[in-house]
Amino acid sequence: EVQLVESGGGLVQAGGSQRLSCAASGFIVDDYAIAWFRQAPGKEEEGVACVNSTDGSTYYQDSVKGRFTISRDNAKNAAYLQMRSLKPEDTAEYICAAGVHCYPTLAKYTYWGQGTQVTVSS
Repeated sequence: EVQLVESGGGLVQAGGSQRLSCAASGFIVDDYAIAWFRQAPGKEEEGVACVNSTDGSTYYQDSVKGRFTISRDNAKNAAYLQMRSLKPEDTAEYICAAGVHCYPTLAKYTYWGQGTQVTVSS
């Protein structure tokens, strides 16, 4: 069974850090581009970061550049999103996704998880 399960969300104070994990089963993470999306209440989903499978190149949304780092651990078949200097506007449900390439929309990915909530208090 193919699954992506996110974890690591929770409540954090502004300026703090948090690391989200995305555990994959039923497929090999190394074969796919892995992305993190987020969706805040009343807002459209937005791509946060992506790492390509071919060359490991990474892409970040402008608002998180320098603060977030996407990575993968092929031995654990997992991916991560390290978030630093968190801001209240980072509050959202964070969803990881796997696809052939890095795409701007979640619907284009092959697999995605249920999400994990991150709440940043001011």
